[in-house]
Order: sequence, then C-alpha cells, then structure tokens
Amino acid sequence: MTTRVAIISIAVEKSGDIEKLNRILHTYGSYIIGRMGIPYPKRGISLISVAMDAPADTISAMTGKLGMLPGITSKALYAKVQEERHASSD
Repeated sequence: MTTRVAIISIAVEKSGDIEKLNRILHTYGSYIIGRMGIPYPKRGISLISVAMDAPADTISAMTGKLGMLPGITSKALYAKVQEERHASSD
C-alpha cells in the first residue's frame, strides 16, 4: 500500500462538535503520527493539527468527514517526500 505524509489543519468554531471530531480522529488513529491542539479563547476557536502517514484516499476521506461537521473546517497539506510502500495488513 502506498502512503503519503500529510498535515491536516482543523479549525473548530463550535465546541459542540468536539465529540464527533474526536470519534473520527479515533477511527483513523492507526494512521496518525501525532496531534496538537491550540485553544484560542480570544477568537472563540480551537486550532488542531494532525500529522498522518496514510494512503491519499484515507487522508482525503478523513478530511472530508471532518469538513462536513458543522462549525469545523479542515484542509490537508501533503509533504513532498517520496511515497512509501508498506506491506498490506490483510
């Protein structure tokens, strides 16, 4: 399986959707390298960055699911590193 390294940027404007956001992140946890959250009370938002090493369609699927949540915006930035092939876990 070919994987890509990416950073997912997430802006959370409504705190009520945090549980759904965390559920989605948990679902993709095996692909997550690390995550950092920064609350910004002055503007009433939280910013989250998630580093991933996953197939491009997996990254896109997670980003899309997050972006469909009300009050949440997400975007992916892919690193320009060589793609890596991992043995299939099947």
